[in-house]
Amino acid sequence: MESQSRRRSARAKADLAETLRKAWYHSRLSVRDPRRVPTWDAIVLTAASPEQAELYHWQLSRAKRMGRIAPSTITLAVPDPHGQRIGSGAATLNAILALAKHLHHLDSPVADSSNCNSSSTSYESSNNEIPLLPLVDLMGKKHILLLHAGGDSKRVPWANPMGKVFLPLPYLAADDPDGAVPLLFDHILAIASCARKAFRNEGGLFIMTGDVLPCFDAFSMVLPEDSACIVTVPITLDIASNHGVIVASKSGFPDEKCLVSLVDNLLQKPSVEELVEHQALLDDGRTLLDTGIIAVKGRAWVDLVILSCSSQPLISGLLESKKEMSLYEDLVAAWVPAKHEWLRTRPLGEELVAKLGKQKMFSYCAYDLLFLHFGTSSEVLDHLSGTGSGLVGRRHMCSIPATTVSDIAASAIIVSSKISPGVSIGEDSLIYDSSISSGVQIGSQSIVVGVNVPGAQSTMALNSFRFMLPDRHCLWEVPLVGCTERVIVYCGLHDNPKNSLSKDGTFCGKPWKKVLDDLGIQDTDLWGSKEVKDKCLWNAKIFPVRHYPEMLQLASWLMGLSNQEDETLQLLWRRSHRISLEELHRSIDFSQMWLGSTNHQADLAAGIVTACLNFGLLGRNLSQLCEEILQKEFTGVQMCKEFLSLCPKFQAQNSQILPKSRAHQVHLDLLRACNDERMASEMEHKVWAAVADETASAVRYGFKENLLESSSWHSTTLHQVNSFDGALNQSFQTRKVTVELPVRVDFVGGWSDTPPWSLERFGCVLNMAITLKNLLPIGTTIETTTTTGLLFRDDAGNELYIDDFSSIAPPFDSCDPFRLVKSALLVTGVVNEKILQSTGLKIKTWANVPRGSGLGTSSILSAAVVKGLLQITGGDYSNENVTRLVLVLEQLMGTGGGWQDQIGGLYPGIKFTASFPGIPLRLQVIPLLASPQLIKELQQRLLVVFTGQVRLAHQVLQKVVTRYLQRDNLLVSSIRRLVELAKIGREALMNCDLDELGDIMLEAWRLHQELDPYCSNEFVDKLFAFSDRYCCGYKLVGAGGGGFALLLARTAESAKELRLLLTENSDFDVEIYDWKIFLDNHF
Repeated sequence: MESQSRRRSARAKADLAETLRKAWYHSRLSVRDPRRVPTWDAIVLTAASPEQAELYHWQLSRAKRMGRIAPSTITLAVPDPHGQRIGSGAATLNAILALAKHLHHLDSPVADSSNCNSSSTSYESSNNEIPLLPLVDLMGKKHILLLHAGGDSKRVPWANPMGKVFLPLPYLAADDPDGAVPLLFDHILAIASCARKAFRNEGGLFIMTGDVLPCFDAFSMVLPEDSACIVTVPITLDIASNHGVIVASKSGFPDEKCLVSLVDNLLQKPSVEELVEHQALLDDGRTLLDTGIIAVKGRAWVDLVILSCSSQPLISGLLESKKEMSLYEDLVAAWVPAKHEWLRTRPLGEELVAKLGKQKMFSYCAYDLLFLHFGTSSEVLDHLSGTGSGLVGRRHMCSIPATTVSDIAASAIIVSSKISPGVSIGEDSLIYDSSISSGVQIGSQSIVVGVNVPGAQSTMALNSFRFMLPDRHCLWEVPLVGCTERVIVYCGLHDNPKNSLSKDGTFCGKPWKKVLDDLGIQDTDLWGSKEVKDKCLWNAKIFPVRHYPEMLQLASWLMGLSNQEDETLQLLWRRSHRISLEELHRSIDFSQMWLGSTNHQADLAAGIVTACLNFGLLGRNLSQLCEEILQKEFTGVQMCKEFLSLCPKFQAQNSQILPKSRAHQVHLDLLRACNDERMASEMEHKVWAAVADETASAVRYGFKENLLESSSWHSTTLHQVNSFDGALNQSFQTRKVTVELPVRVDFVGGWSDTPPWSLERFGCVLNMAITLKNLLPIGTTIETTTTTGLLFRDDAGNELYIDDFSSIAPPFDSCDPFRLVKSALLVTGVVNEKILQSTGLKIKTWANVPRGSGLGTSSILSAAVVKGLLQITGGDYSNENVTRLVLVLEQLMGTGGGWQDQIGGLYPGIKFTASFPGIPLRLQVIPLLASPQLIKELQQRLLVVFTGQVRLAHQVLQKVVTRYLQRDNLLVSSIRRLVELAKIGREALMNCDLDELGDIMLEAWRLHQELDPYCSNEFVDKLFAFSDRYCCGYKLVGAGGGGFALLLARTAESAKELRLLLTENSDFDVEIYDWKIFLDNHF
């Protein structure tokens, strides 16, 4: 049974949504804070030609602009020399050499720093020999991601112009609806960012392919020292027979999800007999698939650098002999002794064995790896409608008509496109980077890319011709060098352009013989009179180059939708200049294609902004959209200036329901887009003033702005004042009140309690009141005195006497150690001549917790002082009233902040608190009735650890609030998820499921870093990494940045072991506090 259970576990694949989200979290964090979360030193793409390399350079620059590659990372696109194919192995050597030369150039004193981190180059013109040793020293310490993206995408021909690695893959697109549609490349980058951790500080190379998205837990990847390592996954034999297979040694180092073993042999498309002969079968009957992911580090990496940096003569030899050297057959074989004899017969085989053969290759088996291959057009649609369908953003950055004037299937995917009324689109079709005019019909399971059908289809009347794309077809356009018209290209979804006329080749889903017969043409019309070795779609001159309307008509004819006996169309086709896919690939005008796509995206963004300003409530991220608009040459800034002129109009239209803070933020974003920094600076002050006003309106409901001068304030508190005075006169000599409160630790939900979020959206927090070292650490003592005046003391030795009460007035100096007490006197109404005319108060405060603890100390101390003042004056000191008054107090102090801290300290035990937006802000505190079992287990397994780190402010609150006001979609979705997790965490605690609570804490911690990358630091990362094997969850409390950490151990025994290890480990100067859940207000 145990063996069967292990096998079932080994067959379980990674959860696509969870894996991708974790990878994207990590990728964004590594871009925003690469010093703490190391990223790649360089990202290199191989390309088929210098022209394609230039296109890739633009794509890499785009990725940097959008924050998907760190600014410090060097990016390079390297074509095969002279655009001649040399094979993936030789391309690897060429790319490493090109990067080495590029880095050497950057290190030279004459290097141009204006564009040093991004380039596309082949270094073909460089005849200057660079000494080998400096290059090796330079490269040996670098961490490099190499992505092979230079092959011909013959089986995904519509992706050939853009490069298959840059095809649209709108997984998780809904997380950022105002951003560009995610590409396959972006997802690969995210997964690769997690693999960087496996290299630690040792230089190396990580190789991936541009047509595979390998979804697996790359964080856990183990790379043996001084060796190469290939990532494998168990696969069934039918799939293995068409791919590369790794024969791994039976002795390995087993782990829960992986196995690291020495590679004994490599097999290519093996039969079952070959698998048996080479002992390649696993115990469960499967075998190990070569995923195309290769890591090289240590001595093996240095050897590869040495070979690459001296490879120019070797590559020249390949070019002269017109041979190729494969990465997956030839180069990796150098690290497998069993392949050396065979390798020596191959191109460059002797050199590979001599230079690389001393090191070994290992297999890292990722049992959970989900292998998404984008090798054919049908596979692309399968991945969008199958396993990952729930992740797909089906409408993203697009303009689509109402359902009453169009027929668009709900399952159709329309991204970065404009659809006119009167268009029909079938089920599961993909429309990308296109403009489709009225009257066009697109069938089901079809792909349309880069198509721009003119609005009135030029000179043709719509009623005389309507273009239709049949089911299961692909349609795309390509600009050609020297051609004014973009060429329309098409084929069937399942057509394989490599299949020959004699071997089941098809065009638009029909066998070639039927196509020729139906059209009344000869094979010589397509392939010429000379003998052609393989007559196939790839080299068939079938696509006419004419005026756009004529190309549309001929496309319908060729696809079999028009009268195929029409001699007029046949004659028009014969007289046309025609081009094949092969010729097309060599003649693409990449600069025109990129410019057209960029302007198209800018126009779409401009349309969204226009609609948002004219009709909406500004729910879109205009700052992000304007970045896209500004990419449009010449007119981008002018478009933003036109939007700026609309600001007075939308503010006037929506003044009753649109928060001023949001309206001002839109104005600010548009000013910045127009480069008007002076006006933007003035508007920024208005933004923050509006936030303060809106918060004050919600929390001071019933109070006026100036608590000292407002007649309304005095009238509403007159009765309280009189009763206070009577109470003091009766027994002031013996009146003394001490209020002691616990601190709070938060499990999840923080930030949803913070204005302006909590003023506009639902929020909830799950937190707990605790004692430290068996004491209530926060408190105040307030006593009356026979002499008038106020005397303040705190635990830092500060002391202040006040006899002029008029000096207690906001705004308070941020350095005033007693501004908290002064604010408390104001909000409770104690600063009143009638109350203090014949008596005084002595107020002492303390907080026996380290500074910057993150335990809500300031708010809880405020609650203690307010509660004490109300008690000694006979006021309403209920938790509900105190909570509300502390919100007012924090506004007076100017510190802002949310409501969870004072609730965490005022209410005992574990509680789930929800806030409901509106005026006034309403709160609902729901105590969780914890069972003795839960309390015992929680106190045994949860470690409360002071990290010793001073919390770094980094203007965290201001940055997060600014992103919210901009409607940063990633921030909004992150806080929404924190709210959802708080609800899930409540159920987990009630079910005594601390393991699930641990998972929630981990996700909450990732989300906090999404909100602010500086909420952690290297020390905290190191502490959590050390604790990971003992814990099911961990996070810093509060906003993070330092202070206290919560470590939820897997078991009580794990908690004891971890406590001991942290105490004894000199690397961690931390203090582990004894704590208990505070359950009783009468502690």
